[in-house]
Amino acid sequence: MIPKLNIVPFVSVDHMMSLVLAKGVERFTVELAGYIEEDFRRWDMFDKTPRVASHSAEGVIELMPTSDGTHYGFKYVNGHPKNTREGRQTVTAFGVLSDVGNGYPVLLSEMTILTALRTAAMSALAARYLAPKGSRAMAIIGNGAQCEFQALAFKALLGIESVRLFDIDPEATKKAMTNLAGSGLTLEPCTSAEAAVQGVDIITTVTADKQNATILTDNMIGSGVHINAVGGDCPGKTELHRDILLRAGIFVEFEPQTRIEGEIQQLPAEHSVQELWKVIRGEAPGRADSHQITLFDSVGFAVEDFSALRYVRDSLTDTAFSTDLDLLADPDEPRDLFGMLLRHQKVAAAAP
Repeated sequence: MIPKLNIVPFVSVDHMMSLVLAKGVERFTVELAGYIEEDFRRWDMFDKTPRVASHSAEGVIELMPTSDGTHYGFKYVNGHPKNTREGRQTVTAFGVLSDVGNGYPVLLSEMTILTALRTAAMSALAARYLAPKGSRAMAIIGNGAQCEFQALAFKALLGIESVRLFDIDPEATKKAMTNLAGSGLTLEPCTSAEAAVQGVDIITTVTADKQNATILTDNMIGSGVHINAVGGDCPGKTELHRDILLRAGIFVEFEPQTRIEGEIQQLPAEHSVQELWKVIRGEAPGRADSHQITLFDSVGFAVEDFSALRYVRDSLTDTAFSTDLDLLADPDEPRDLFGMLLRHQKVAAAAP
């Protein structure tokens, strides 16, 4: 049977949750990281452009497009820190994957949950190349919507055993402790960022305030630590003191975008950074030695979302985790779109 090209698989929030739970969060994250790694190894095949952003005083709305020449994908995503005060998510998203050959979409998916999973998978994948060997302890500063995904990704991909948690809102830390109970991780709530980073190998910062902030100061960072800077991601929003950046080996996804949105917006344009795909492909070194401070200045890039959509589409085979969506007009005669409208009118008029 020839598939109807106007029918597009749609993965709803319920479907995404069912798919994730059917696989298990850790397995899902590991497999997703594999897709991202595979696409980073073929980095030169992708269209690459900084995301198209519309900034306001309240937040940002962005489109993140890319193509590998066979498929085209984009994500619509917002970032509005004030939303939590109104009972809304800070970040929401959906995405589309299309066939370049005919321009028809082949997948429409929620990406709020998927973005959290791909961000965590990207963080842990980067750490696998940059963090100290044998890392077992990490700190997560900012215990909001991303926290648990980050913790489980680092457990699954790096073997992290203990997590120290801090948030300026104790209820956020309490929430994370509850959600991660039974995960196999040793959890320790902390009363300050300074306490949280004591004795850890990896520090993840994932805060959401739309302002320049100093979540980590230079004196808090000892030699050999890997920093995973996830929060920020817009002009005027940073989390790390500039002096930390001057001491660290800095790794980014796509330098032109990170210069605008990442921690390195604090540095002059000529300050040296390394794109992570080169490390993954073995074309550039990662961590230099056990004493180096490494920083993954993570802002998220369209290729990662493309990988996530590709992974979800492949995962839908022989499952019930999608709905057929009548999304595209498909007249019997491609040139007779108006006639299709008239025929529908006749059908509607004849209906009882």
